[in-house]
Amino acid sequence: MRTHGWSGAAPADDDEAIARILAAARTVIDRTAGEFTIAEIARDLGVTRQTVYRYFPSADALVTATAVAQTGHFLDVLAEHLSGVRDPATAVVEGIAHTLERLPHEKYLNLLLTPGRAGAFSAGVTSDTALAFGRSILQRFPVDWAAAGITDLDELVEHMLRIVQSFVIDPGRPPRTGRELRDYLTTWVAPALSAATRTAGDRGRGRSPRTTAPS
Repeated sequence: MRTHGWSGAAPADDDEAIARILAAARTVIDRTAGEFTIAEIARDLGVTRQTVYRYFPSADALVTATAVAQTGHFLDVLAEHLSGVRDPATAVVEGIAHTLERLPHEKYLNLLLTPGRAGAFSAGVTSDTALAFGRSILQRFPVDWAAAGITDLDELVEHMLRIVQSFVIDPGRPPRTGRELRDYLTTWVAPALSAATRTAGDRGRGRSPRTTAPS
């Protein structure tokens, strides 16, 4: 790690360097609502642009990393909101709906999921960053995913993020909100979760998932 610059106080290691860059980016984002250049961050840190680029290849990557690091508050709010929900389908429906409803009020979540500069995240819902963020959401749900027969959380995360992305890009005319939004998600999203749960139950009883009871 290069040690010149940093306003005369070089970081001890790469982890500290990254933390200081993220802190500087957070300060600039708070001041500018996310519109900044790498040159501004470098100037605030007392380093060259090349030093910042060593850790973050673009301003979009830095915005995304900063936003992800600041979404803990939202995750706590969502976990509290879903604290009494154990059914996988209900949890996913409410998780998607509540995320969409909170979006205008959560600055850093908004940076992650709305089109624009940080829309690079929204355009890459299968990226490692997006999937890690989504997993952190599911892991806070009070749902026993394994018992429900849902063992591939990455696929579920991808599905949820694709749905959120579609509503962010085109909320509808007029946008669905409240009960209408939840009814729509219950009709078109919940059945996939319910089917996975039924399949797990059939396997647990030693019955083929395709087997139906005689009429």
